[in-house]
Amino acid sequence: MRLTPLDIQNHRFATRMRGSDPSEVDAFLRLVAEDFEGLIRESDSLREQVRNLENRVEDLSANERALRETLVTAQEMSEDLKRTAMKEAELTISEAEVKGEKILDAAHRRAAKLGEDIRELKGLRTRLGSALRSNIETHLSLVVSLVEDAEAGEDPLADGKVAFLNRRQAGEA
Repeated sequence: MRLTPLDIQNHRFATRMRGSDPSEVDAFLRLVAEDFEGLIRESDSLREQVRNLENRVEDLSANERALRETLVTAQEMSEDLKRTAMKEAELTISEAEVKGEKILDAAHRRAAKLGEDIRELKGLRTRLGSALRSNIETHLSLVVSLVEDAEAGEDPLADGKVAFLNRRQAGEA
């Protein structure tokens, strides 16, 4: 059974002959009761403080667990974001490579077409040059023939050379 300050204060000792001074015992008991009461209050206060601190520790532990879980979740999300960003970057690079290949392919096709056009134009130039050379040689030979006939005193109209020249010039125009 626990002793209370009131028990100490109300406790009475049996008196004997040569016993203690009752007023001194009462004063001492009062002092002990007051000290004991103070110690009980302090003990109760400390118990309450311990309970509060234990509750605080529980709250802080719960917060710490929540923070750890949040940190783990944030790290997982960060890793997921990194993986997603890497996949997107790889996809973008792949798309750029495909576009680049298409552009190169189109440029090669265009270069091949231009090369073919250049070959065709060179062939046309060669054919036109040959045709022009042939026409010039034909006209030159006719002019030479006319000049020779005129120098020989022959009539150029007699053999139809002028008519041939006129028809030839009308057909080329």
